[in-house]
Amino acid sequence: MTVCVANLPLTPPVLLAPLAGITDLPFRQLVSRFGAGLVVSEMVASQEMVQAKPGVRERAELGFGIANTSVQLAGREAHWMAEAARMVEANGARVIDINMGCPAKKVTSSSGAGASGSALMRDLDHALSLIEAVVGAVSVPVTLKTRLGWDDDTRNAAELARRAEHAGIRMVTIHGRTRQQFYKGQANWRAIREVKDAVSIPVIANGDIIDSDAARTAMAQSGADGVMVGRGAQGQPWLLAGIAADLFGTPAPTIPKGDALADLVSGHYEAMLSFYGEVLGNRIARKHLGWYLDRAGDPAGLRRRLQTETDSAEVLRLLPEAFGANEREAA
Repeated sequence: MTVCVANLPLTPPVLLAPLAGITDLPFRQLVSRFGAGLVVSEMVASQEMVQAKPGVRERAELGFGIANTSVQLAGREAHWMAEAARMVEANGARVIDINMGCPAKKVTSSSGAGASGSALMRDLDHALSLIEAVVGAVSVPVTLKTRLGWDDDTRNAAELARRAEHAGIRMVTIHGRTRQQFYKGQANWRAIREVKDAVSIPVIANGDIIDSDAARTAMAQSGADGVMVGRGAQGQPWLLAGIAADLFGTPAPTIPKGDALADLVSGHYEAMLSFYGEVLGNRIARKHLGWYLDRAGDPAGLRRRLQTETDSAEVLRLLPEAFGANEREAA
């Protein structure tokens, strides 16, 4: 099954969600190698990117020139959103996504550069001014990610999606919660159907898509054209490919175990060191190592050593012992 965003086919329609501090360049590349219709960059603050504040542009790096990658922009002011969109398009971005779904207080707060993300759902006229600015600034497809609404009294995702389509948005992804829910409770996939019924562009269901059963149920209840996977991919970058195989008949991924898993984790770790530098890369890698250990069951009992070791060479020495052990024990 293929979903088309303008003239860009997304095959399969299983997408990686933008997760701040998680879906960085090394992780997105790893997920892409297993197979995903689209991977989305970490949210990039538009004004900070244009003004070249340290660390901001790097979050969008994978979007430059790679077909199955979208760069997600956030902001409150149309000028900065348009300028950032022009910048990433000039550097080769193939798709630009607008964030109107982030629930974090530092993003939705009215202080500083806040009042963006899901806070924009409280003022649809202003939200549309940002959409129109971005769509008018670039020639690449522009998509939108949002929630059901700010709270249960203002569940206006269908209205926003309908107006966004009229303004030129080519796909909309809906997280099945309101902003006030944050990540509590269960995502309401049935409520996404109202959005699907309101527009003719593709609609992607997001929220609690942790395995193939959840993805299948989400699509059935929402009527969505595809799914977006977020936290479920932590520690298992092959998950999206597995969901695609189960739902759409694409080739099933080989799930690495034992020494193959050790090689994958080692490669991911080295990619993080290369991207961030040794000190920062080692620190950022710890959470990923923890998620891999969660999935593998920490067979060698090396969690504490791996997550406190500061010498990257020692971490690399320990990884085959940590993740290859389960294969040797099974033998």
